[in-house]
Amino acid sequence: MDGYEIFKQKVYKKTGIDLSSYKERQMKRRIESLMQRNGFNDFDNYFNAFTNSKIFDEFINYLTINVSEFYRNPQQWDVLEAEVFPILLKNKSNIKIWSAACSTGEEPYSLVMLLTKFLPLNQINIIATDIDLGAINKAKVGLYTAKSVANLPKVHIDKYFTQVSDSYKISESIKSRVTFEQHNLLKDTYPKNCDLIICRNVMIYFTEEAKHEIYHKFHDSLVKDGILFVGSTEQIILPNRYNLAPIKTFFYKKM
Repeated sequence: MDGYEIFKQKVYKKTGIDLSSYKERQMKRRIESLMQRNGFNDFDNYFNAFTNSKIFDEFINYLTINVSEFYRNPQQWDVLEAEVFPILLKNKSNIKIWSAACSTGEEPYSLVMLLTKFLPLNQINIIATDIDLGAINKAKVGLYTAKSVANLPKVHIDKYFTQVSDSYKISESIKSRVTFEQHNLLKDTYPKNCDLIICRNVMIYFTEEAKHEIYHKFHDSLVKDGILFVGSTEQIILPNRYNLAPIKTFFYKKM
């Protein structure tokens, strides 16, 4: 068994993250790059260095690829506002939303702000999960760069952010509507009875087998006619395999 295979087993035992479910060449290349940057030339020595919390935290952050911004791909948020939320709210005043692989919080906070056009703040509740505890802790702080908020409508920035030097601090009124939890898509139990699940820009890193399992679980987590919203490079091939039907590009309804 080669060094990377042993490393994968050790990582799984320590963290619960199954590197075998990620595209191997891509993930191995990323980890090797990180090792070299830290002066390690074999997987065994690198894993042993995880006793250093700084090296371990850097590995987890690097592994989970935290790239996010508010209203990422704005045209898709336009579809969410103009078509998806009106469908979901047609017959109910309270909807359950799960922002999966939420990274540092830009997505669930965007959802809250958008939903204020339809519901009072105190009726909005978002479940937001990510495997990376460091990302979740950043989300709970709610401090963002100017680049992160660049796509947000100015009305939201003016109403819900306070500028702190070159950064933007999100208001407590928005933060209080999001519940953040650590969650591993590959092994943890999924929330039930969701009206909307958003999982964007993470599935591209998984193997086909892992995707297949996750899409089935998303289906099971949705209520009848619930909607799954995926990333701009993640259109689902043959969605009927998962009893999902496309309603718009990147949006799928549970059949």
